[in-house]
This record gives sequence, C-alpha cells and structure tokens, in this order.
Amino acid sequence: MNIIISADSPELGKRAARLAADILNEAVKLNGEARMVVSTGSSQFDTFQALISEDIPWQKIEVFHLDEYIGLPVSHPASFRKYLYERFIDLVPVKRFYSVDVEGDITTRVGELAKSIRERPVDLGLIGIGVNGHIAFNDPPADFDTREAYIVVRLDDECKMQQVNEGWFRTIEDVPREAVSMSVWQIMQCRTIISCVPHSVKADAVYRTLAGRLSNLVPATMLKKHPDLNLFLDYNSVSKLIPFS
Repeated sequence: MNIIISADSPELGKRAARLAADILNEAVKLNGEARMVVSTGSSQFDTFQALISEDIPWQKIEVFHLDEYIGLPVSHPASFRKYLYERFIDLVPVKRFYSVDVEGDITTRVGELAKSIRERPVDLGLIGIGVNGHIAFNDPPADFDTREAYIVVRLDDECKMQQVNEGWFRTIEDVPREAVSMSVWQIMQCRTIISCVPHSVKADAVYRTLAGRLSNLVPATMLKKHPDLNLFLDYNSVSKLIPFS
C-alpha cells in the first residue's frame, strides 16, 4: 500500500490524476486499450477536474460506473450517472461508458454489467471511501463473500446522511433506500486501485480503515489486502493519525 499525503484536496486531485494517467497510458501502450472503474461524490471533484486535463487517449478507454440509486432517474441532481456525465464522460471522448442504469429490469441490467466487466481485466479503479467506511455502496456490514459483480444493497442511515450533508438531498427521507453497487470482490479485481479520500469529514473513516483489522463493519479495510493500493489523503482526512497544525 502506498499512502500519499497532500496539503489539500486540489493538490491531492492533481497527484492522483497524474498517477491515473500513467497507469492508463501504460495499459494502452501494452494492450491497445485500457479499462477503468470510477466513483463519485464530492470528495472526487478535484480528481476528475485534474483527470480530464491529463494527456490520455480517451478514445481507447472503457469506463465502468460503480453504483447508482434504485428509483432515481438520471435527470435527478443526485444521480451518479448525471454526476459522471457532467464532470467526466461528456468532457472526454471515452471509448465506452458502462453506466449503472436502474430503469426497467434490475436483474437483467446487473447481469449485462457483470458480463461486460468480466470480458477483460480492469486496469484501474478510482475508489472512494465513505464516512461510514463503505466502498461503492457496500455499507457495513458489507458482503465480503459474494462473487457477483454487481449486487442490490440497502443503504444504512449514516450513508444516507452523508448524501444529505453533501447537499444531494434535502432530508434523509428523500434518499433512496436501495442501490445497485459493484461488489467488494469485484472492486478488488482491479489491477491498480487509486483511492482519493480528502476532507475532515472522512478523518474517522480513514483512521478506522488504517488502524483497524479487516472487518466488514469497516468495508474499506478490505482495500488494504489489495496488492497495488494507492491511498491519497490530505491533511484534513489524515488528521486523526497525523495531526497537522
């Protein structure tokens, strides 16, 4: 595990984007294409802003979406698909975007996504960590055993309050109860993981992830088992481990 500490989120985003570009460019050089998984949320704003400015042959990059609320249309301000289209997908000419669409038959859509992501290895996963320690929408206690690629999950109250506090919803009652999420096992299949976790609101989750043992009550602890994890923190998110004044 590599831990990279930056002064703030913009610096973190630039450093993470530079590494992501190196990984994607190397994959394209070796294989003629690259595949990546992307996460969302306010903690990823600066990373996406920096990433779209990098010199990357996007027309050779396939992008997979981590998760989406069930029952939320793509037009909703909190839709993760809307987030990705506006901040990433519509700004660079990617080869293909595999979105988590929640309209129609969820079982069929999950099966289609699973088939697609398992066609070839995924070179890079941009994986955030939630305030409750979740990765994607795998809230505690997360399912560490399933080998399904995408699963339907129920969101816990701490996860839903994070969405309210970030301004995506007005009240906790407005947050959907369920979502489609990439499983923990599938996330761990990425050849390289870059996890961008800035801001003081994530300090407790970072502390519990790094100081604790493997536990599905802190799903992000599983990331420490990955052979190529790059954890990008800032002074705020690492403050419970290293107090910066």
